[in-house]
Parts: sequence; C-alpha cells; structure tokens
Amino acid sequence: MEWLTDQAWHYYAMVIFYTVAGISHFTHASFFKRAIPPVFNTPGFLVMISGVAELILAAGLLFDAAQIWALTGIIIMLVLYLYIHIEMLVHPDRLPFLPYWVLVVRLPLQFVLIYWAYAYL
Repeated sequence: MEWLTDQAWHYYAMVIFYTVAGISHFTHASFFKRAIPPVFNTPGFLVMISGVAELILAAGLLFDAAQIWALTGIIIMLVLYLYIHIEMLVHPDRLPFLPYWVLVVRLPLQFVLIYWAYAYL
C-alpha cells in the first residue's frame, strides 16, 4: 500500500485520534451528553452524529480523493465544538467530576487541533 508512506507519522496520528474520539462518542455517550448545552434538546442524537462524523472524517483522511474534504470537515467540526467548550467553561457544574483546569485547557486545545488539520490543507 503505497499511500501509507505518503504522509508523516503525525498525519496518521490524526487519523487514530479522530477514530478513537469517534468511537468514544459511543462508548462514553453519557459523558458527551452532559457536555451538550441544554439549548439543544436532542443531546443523544448530537453525540451519535458527531461520533459518526468523526469516524467518517478520520476514514476520509486515508484517501487522496477525500483528504481535502475530510480536513475541511474536521476544521468546521472543531469550530462548531468551540461553542460547547465555552459553555462547559461557563457551566462547569454540568461536568462536576472534571477539574476546572481541564475545561480551561480544552479550549485552546481546540485551536491546536484546528491548526493540526489546517497544516495539511
């Protein structure tokens, strides 16, 4: 498989990262549901859809024809997730088992992840 050598190891780390993240939306759905702001009345559906999206985008990274679309989709997804991360900072009581510093670190981490995807466009 020649395409496996076309990218650096950290590109494939991104594939693994979004695959694991997508799967975790199903294995730890209750955690993700608690993070969904109450303004959205279908948290279970949103968690499932975002998990499926992460899995599809991770798979898209593996194919040259889909790479640009997958990277763009990841960036859009991460920008949309910013709202949830800000809400988590404003309402830390929704996830009382997480230390506040974790919520604080997650926000700038989103920008690191956005840059990680952007670097391959």
